[in-house]
Amino acid sequence: MNMDDQKRYVDFCAAMGYRTVLVDALWDTQVGYDKIEELAAYAKQKNVGLYLWYNSNGYWNDAPQGPRGKMNNIITRRKEMKWMQRIGIKGIKVDFVGSDKQVTMQLYEDILADANDYGLLVIFHGCTIPRGWERMYPNYAASEAVLASENMNFSQGSCDAEAFNACIHPFVRNTIGSMDFGGSTLNKYYNAKNEPGGRMRVTSDVFALATAVLFQSPVQHFALAPNNLTDAPAWAIDFMKKVPTTWDEVKFIDGYPGKYIVMARKHAGKWYVAGINAQDKTIKLKIDVSTLFAAGEVVNLYEDNDKLAGSVKEQVISKKQIVNLSIPKNRGVVITRK
Repeated sequence: MNMDDQKRYVDFCAAMGYRTVLVDALWDTQVGYDKIEELAAYAKQKNVGLYLWYNSNGYWNDAPQGPRGKMNNIITRRKEMKWMQRIGIKGIKVDFVGSDKQVTMQLYEDILADANDYGLLVIFHGCTIPRGWERMYPNYAASEAVLASENMNFSQGSCDAEAFNACIHPFVRNTIGSMDFGGSTLNKYYNAKNEPGGRMRVTSDVFALATAVLFQSPVQHFALAPNNLTDAPAWAIDFMKKVPTTWDEVKFIDGYPGKYIVMARKHAGKWYVAGINAQDKTIKLKIDVSTLFAAGEVVNLYEDNDKLAGSVKEQVISKKQIVNLSIPKNRGVVITRK
């Protein structure tokens, strides 16, 4: 990815009102350290911070993607982090750890401790499940530790299984800690121009909005792209501009692993109800929202119609405070205060 492309993503991030953007693998050779400093300065003007991807390295890891040889050596690591602090980098995503051996478990904590000294947030990718780091290190943000969304770029089978997997993660993976899934894609096709060819998403835009609520990480790396400003529905883009990444409360409403799930999360006094369905049949639910919304309150209901086209409409909460939901396969629903 060249410098112009990097700036396009910074501009897109600013247009969405997002605070950070990830510069992914191979930036050391494809962009270069000098250009990263230039990009960081450009992003700062847009009120956007950068995350930089790093290879974890070590004898257990011969993955060729760079930057290499930076995170597994304390002297090199702290020198690198001092440079990042100087140019205003917000955080790092360290990948390819791939082991639970003592030496790698120690590396996780060494990276967190050193990054904290230099004011850097840390996300781990290609890693083990989090083990209490959210309580131990104030700069720990998230861990992948899941078959994440990038696999949909590599395999149509992963696209076809997206809903099934998404109906498992909230029950299994995300219950133990922050999950860097990288979801909520609004591209129909997994290529830069969003044109037929390559992998095709089989889930709906409302499904994507729902996963932004169902999946929890304080730094959500949404898989969005600059083209989405014009080729995605305006109501979907507007929702993705405003959806929170931190939550004050969560309620499980209904569901079964691998079949469907409906959950509610609250941020700053505002509830978001999100549901998705992986089953071949449309599910029809009656949910009690008496603890979430007041009778007579006007909410926004995002749903897919019988032709599987998404939309948003206003709905008044009934006196009984019961909402009827209908969710077709690979589709979703979201309810939130207007």
